Amino acid sequence: MDILLLERLVPEALEWLEARHTVECRPDLALDASALRKAAYNAQAMVLPRKVVVTKEFLDFAPVLKAVARMHVSSDNTDLEACRERNVRVIQATTANVRSNAEYLLAALLLLYRRGIGSSLIGDRHADIRLGRELHGSTVGIMGLAPTAHALAMMLSALGAKLIGYDPAVHHTAPIWSRLQIQPVSLQELLTQSDSISVQMIYASRYQRFINDKLLAHCKPGQLWVSISRSQLFDPHGLAAALSDGRIEACMLDGAEAGFASKGSPLHELENLFITPRLGSHTRESRLRASWYVAHRIHETLTAVRPTGMDALSSQHMDLELPGPEPTPQFIIR
Repeated sequence: MDILLLERLVPEALEWLEARHTVECRPDLALDASALRKAAYNAQAMVLPRKVVVTKEFLDFAPVLKAVARMHVSSDNTDLEACRERNVRVIQATTANVRSNAEYLLAALLLLYRRGIGSSLIGDRHADIRLGRELHGSTVGIMGLAPTAHALAMMLSALGAKLIGYDPAVHHTAPIWSRLQIQPVSLQELLTQSDSISVQMIYASRYQRFINDKLLAHCKPGQLWVSISRSQLFDPHGLAAALSDGRIEACMLDGAEAGFASKGSPLHELENLFITPRLGSHTRESRLRASWYVAHRIHETLTAVRPTGMDALSSQHMDLELPGPEPTPQFIIR
């Protein structure tokens, strides 16, 4: 067996791989660690879902493994150092979900600006809904300059929104701000000036509970929040307090970790907190892009073919460099 798939590719990409390699589709193995270890013994490449964690111990059961691929980008479910030591290539479709995530954030903003739409969709056509707002002329805060923010900025600018932004990894003089027509501001200014805030920050352990009660104390009253970032960025107690006292009028998060808003959490049953099951990247088009990217990169790895011509589906370069005579690009991927 050359390739073990625990996450399915689109049929066209799967057929393309099957014409070149021996492929076995076993999504059931994601729930059976023991069976997965046995199957991994002969696999040269694996396509894994988010919930399957690749550790040094896991790699011990895969002696001929050359590549681990993900349809989605994640920063904490793969031991990158262990993969480097074993010469195992880590493949992630880093830009496949950029547009779909941007469209999700735009849709979330529009829904929160017009809360009556959501009530009508669930059948409550006569609900007492507060007066809506328009994105045109509104100040939208962009928290995090991940590639998704690049696509979102163009969409919001076209609708006439004023954009301000903050990213802890991007200097305020970097040219990317002007190219995206986003005014760089401090973190406190982002909260005091924005009518709504979109969060697409990369998550790292140092940013756990980055958005806490101390930060949210600066919220412009009645602010709207949308996010595709990891829920660990938010302090549940701080977010609950802001949602309860009116600092944040409503918040929509795409995905949340276990226990974040379940029974026992201060966020449980808050009517102005909406959590969707990671719908941002869940589109036909993004899955098509991710499938072909993963298929090409796996084939390239197993056949030792360097990317050339149309076979190379490389990630788009994102200019997030700090100022300096010889700047080093900094890539921020969600």
